[in-house]
Amino acid sequence: MSEKPWGGRFESPTDEFVEAFNASTDVDARMYAEDIAGSKAHARMLCEQGILTQEDLNSILRGLDEVLGEIESGEFKFTIALEDVHMNIESQLTKKIGDAGKRLHTARSRNDQVATDTRLYLRSRTDTMIHRIRRLQSVLLTLAGTHADTIMPGFTHLQTAQPVTLGHHLLAYVEMFDRDACRFADARTRMNQCPLGSAALAGTTFNIDRFKTAESLGFDGPTRNSLDSVSDRDFIMELMAAASICAVHLSRFSEELIQWMSAQFNFVDLPDAFCTGSSIMPQKKNPDMPELVRGKSGRIIGGLVAILTTMKGLPLAYNKDMQEDKTAIFDAFDNLEGCLRVFGDMLPGMSVNSEVMHTAASSGFATATDLADALVRAGVPFRDAHEIVGKSVGHCIKAGIELHEMDESACSNIDARLSADMVRLLSVENCVAARNHIGGTAPDQVRKQVAEWNTRLESQHD
Repeated sequence: MSEKPWGGRFESPTDEFVEAFNASTDVDARMYAEDIAGSKAHARMLCEQGILTQEDLNSILRGLDEVLGEIESGEFKFTIALEDVHMNIESQLTKKIGDAGKRLHTARSRNDQVATDTRLYLRSRTDTMIHRIRRLQSVLLTLAGTHADTIMPGFTHLQTAQPVTLGHHLLAYVEMFDRDACRFADARTRMNQCPLGSAALAGTTFNIDRFKTAESLGFDGPTRNSLDSVSDRDFIMELMAAASICAVHLSRFSEELIQWMSAQFNFVDLPDAFCTGSSIMPQKKNPDMPELVRGKSGRIIGGLVAILTTMKGLPLAYNKDMQEDKTAIFDAFDNLEGCLRVFGDMLPGMSVNSEVMHTAASSGFATATDLADALVRAGVPFRDAHEIVGKSVGHCIKAGIELHEMDESACSNIDARLSADMVRLLSVENCVAARNHIGGTAPDQVRKQVAEWNTRLESQHD
């Protein structure tokens, strides 16, 4: 019982299965560096406040550095008997330096300790996530600039709608991923408050300086309510929501790449290094990475549901249920970071079948709306124009031709206000070039947007 930090109250040991079931060491051991950094900041503050002696502080800092070295070298062995990363490190520290190690936990609890460690760890991981998103945006911008003039069909309901440029299509994801990065950054700002010093739930009787520890750990300041400090997991829920939305965007993109790579579309081909074959069908080249990314979105979204469900019924303050928070967020971050890396590495090697895309955009009556617009410019009310073009499409389907192939006779038979001059102008190039306004698909707009985005990303990097 002497190994347990709370063993003095108990007369019999923990059940062997319960000990394993209760432990979080296998999950939270990854926060060892943050735990040691938090302990160093706490110890320095205690010394400055006269709660620890300088001698004790020196021993603690030296001992913590030794423990850190042992962990990073692989010499340190975590044990579930000590439940979590905090007690594993503190126990080893005490073995090294004696009573000074036992004094380290003065004026804190594992409740505020884990809240601090988790924020420190996720703060760093959030910065990495934002970096991954920005890198993916840069890749997309390069592709968008290359394909500013590449025409493809735009879809609604997965039916041919209007011609767009591939560059414009890719820029849509640049916008989505920008909102994802902003969500992570916004959540990071709210997360960057230091719970250390809140102790178990009510604060401490010692004369501590919470502003000092907050500053030394890079937080914007201390949290303002001790109860909220140890029971708040809003920051995890926010990050999980941001991760889930980003995963949804990656999943949508994956779905399009999977479709585009199929023989039925044949729009793109992904690099061999990011695809696999079939064990029985030698002709197969499977887009496994987009499929896996699409699948992992469900896992990440599941983590969000898990943490929301865990927290929804908890009274203040800390409850053991909250130990499950890190399982969800760590798994989500690991998987999302992997998905972002795969896309960032895969897309530069994607080849585009521009001619196939152009042919697809030129069929399926993608220019129908432009014909209606031409009629409106000639003075025809839009609803009448809509009906005229609908009849024209019906005629073309029966005749097996496209709109621009209608002759003067066919036009006049449908409606006297429809002319062959109007339909002859219905090239996909004219259609995309005409949408030359902010947010439009025109090549000039794509190039302008790419330039503006590159400037924005460069300024953020600086």
